[in-house]
Amino acid sequence: MTVSIIFFALVLAAFFFLIVLPQRRRALARQHYLAGLEVGDVVITNGGIFGTILTLDDEAVDLQVAHGVVLHVARAAIFQDAPPDPKPSGGETGEASTDGNGA
Repeated sequence: MTVSIIFFALVLAAFFFLIVLPQRRRALARQHYLAGLEVGDVVITNGGIFGTILTLDDEAVDLQVAHGVVLHVARAAIFQDAPPDPKPSGGETGEASTDGNGA
């Protein structure tokens, strides 16, 4: 009888430490991230839309996704900061080759 109680307590403790605590940490980190958003941040929504924050409110965000195109989305729909755009180097600009052999 006492062995089954000890086993149940161990399973319950393992569940708490392996499932509940990490989930709480992730939820707290997400709350801090959403609270720290600022106008001008470039972000990605849960749907994969890239945009720049124009206005912030407690519940909503206005994102500029293209020149003249603004989306009004829920603040909770912001997923993460967008990675910085890589600077294109010489051959990655998409321009035609000028080496004379047409390649």
